[in-house]
Amino acid sequence: MTKKEIVKTISDETGLNQQQIKQIVQKTFDSIIATLVEEGRIELRNFGVFQVRPRAARKARNPRTGRQVEVPEKFVVSFKPGKIMEERVGAIADTPIADLIRQAVAADEQDAGLDDDFQSPDDPAEPIAEK
Repeated sequence: MTKKEIVKTISDETGLNQQQIKQIVQKTFDSIIATLVEEGRIELRNFGVFQVRPRAARKARNPRTGRQVEVPEKFVVSFKPGKIMEERVGAIADTPIADLIRQAVAADEQDAGLDDDFQSPDDPAEPIAEK
């Protein structure tokens, strides 16, 4: 679902015009980002917790050349879902949407080159063969 679809759904349910809803949704997202930058954590009850965490520097491998590269430390946002979200998402395992999600994840992994040609950082420094 995109931001545009969120705006349309809320507009349809509330009767407010899409421009008003778009401003509210954008302000909400901006506020979440500002809080993460200023405080490093935001807890939304019954939804979940966003938290800024450091990701350690590491060595990785360029998939095109096979050469090792240094990836510097950076800060990333982690999300821990709230109890209600976890329960509701956990319940989709036996529904038709579960198969759609599995297919989408498999397609994303294949598009990202994480299929059979994936080469871990522990593999020898040989270039990955082009398909």
